[in-house]
This record gives sequence, C-alpha cells and structure tokens, in this order.
Amino acid sequence: MQRTRGAGRLSAKLSAGQSRIDRLFQEGSARIRLPRVARGAPLEAVLINTAGGLTGGDRMDWHFEAGEGASLLLATQACEKTYKAQGDSEARVSVQLKLNAGSSLVWLPQETILFDRARLARSIDVDMAPGARLLMVEPVVYGRLAMREAVTEGQFHDRWRIREAGHLVHAEDMRLGPMIAKALSRPAVANGGLAMATVLMIAPDAEARLADARRLIGGSGGASHMMMPPGAGQGAGTGKLLARIVAGDSYELRKVLVPLIRLLNPAGGMPKVWSI
Repeated sequence: MQRTRGAGRLSAKLSAGQSRIDRLFQEGSARIRLPRVARGAPLEAVLINTAGGLTGGDRMDWHFEAGEGASLLLATQACEKTYKAQGDSEARVSVQLKLNAGSSLVWLPQETILFDRARLARSIDVDMAPGARLLMVEPVVYGRLAMREAVTEGQFHDRWRIREAGHLVHAEDMRLGPMIAKALSRPAVANGGLAMATVLMIAPDAEARLADARRLIGGSGGASHMMMPPGAGQGAGTGKLLARIVAGDSYELRKVLVPLIRLLNPAGGMPKVWSI
C-alpha cells in the first residue's frame, strides 16, 4: 500500500527589525505557507499535510529554527487526522525545534484527532539557547463527539524532550492504549473526557502568568510553575509553566485553550487559521 512521506524545514532570521525567511525546504506531502503579517509581528508559518491525514506506515518530519533575535509562530492549516492502521504499523511524526539566543518560537498546531484503532508515535525535540522564549501547545482529541465517533482501541505515544544549553529541562512520555476508551474513563487520566491539551511555556514571565492561567483553566485542569534548574543557563528569573487541560470534546477544550494561548502569547495572539 502506498504510504505518505513528508518533510518540511524552515528557519527565520532577524533582518532590519523584522523576522524573515532564511531557509525553506519542503518535499512529499509536507507544505509550508507563509501568510502576510503586520510589520514587527512574528514570522507566521502554516503547516499542511496534503495527504489529508495519517495512517499506519506514514511519516512526517518537521524542522524549524528561530535565528538569533527572530520570532517564529507555527500552526497547522487544519486538525491532523490519524486514521485506523492496518496491523501493527504506526504513523510517525517527528518535530525538531531550535531556538537561538534572544529568539522566540511558538508551536500552535490545531488538534490531532485520533480515530478508532489509530496508531500514532510522535516525538518533539527542542534545543534552546539561553535567553530564548518557548511556548508549545499540543491538543489531542479522541474521536469527534459531534460525529458520534467512538475511539475504543488504539495506540498513542507522545514523547517530548526540551533542552536548554544542552541541559534537559523538560521530558515526558505519554502512552495510551491499547484500550483507549477504558483508560480515558479513569479519573486519573481523563475522567471520561475525549479532548486534552498540554501547554508548556519557558520564559522569564512564566511565573507572573501562573495565577491568570489557573483562573482561565478553572476546573478543567491544572497549571504549575517551577524555576529552571541550576546550571540550565537561562539566567535568573526564567521559569517553566506547565498546564494540562481535559474537556468533554474539542469545542469545550477550545473554550479554555484559546484565551489561555492569548494570555501566554501576547505578542502573537492566535493565528488566523485557528478561526477558519
């Protein structure tokens, strides 16, 4: 069976006070589009999988770099759908992000939707320089409630590694399956919710935004803050804000997630593709 392959790379540089394209590469089913933005705004890139979704055996690889002092905002054109896999084959998505000194990178893909018996393995690796600013948001939906889709079985493995100046500052491995519906029903997992999101912010003002973040999240999840570990190289006052949100469906998730993103991304706000 024919399988989807895609790879896209983009780097941004600061030129005459504006974040601009430095290098751009795309092949296979991966496409990158750069909408017009206001002067002084981050360089915005919209990621597209022309295959229309993923299934077992598909591969997508994304590489992005924010040059020194540059700002880069990354979003997807639509939700990434992961369909039923044949046998034990799985779809694999790899994301590599690099932030140079004084740069800012915001990773804002729309929801990843998993269908029944989907198999997805995703890895996100981030390499940050001292003084860089990072915001990552990853929402996941297990079937579309409005379409009466039920996800009973499947596999989802989400692996994150964030390093600053070579020091590991955040790591997580989330594995769900093979009985996804049973796992989501557990109070300690999702308490019956079908949509969830992880939000990670590493920036000097992370602690200052914690109280407002908790107010916006309310009973839908929680948020915590910690200072960067000694020797991480970020400098005094830089911290990490981590939030988890769980909701009954994607609509309820966005009601919490959108104002939270606006709070944590005051310079760039929400990309237009999120409202199309």
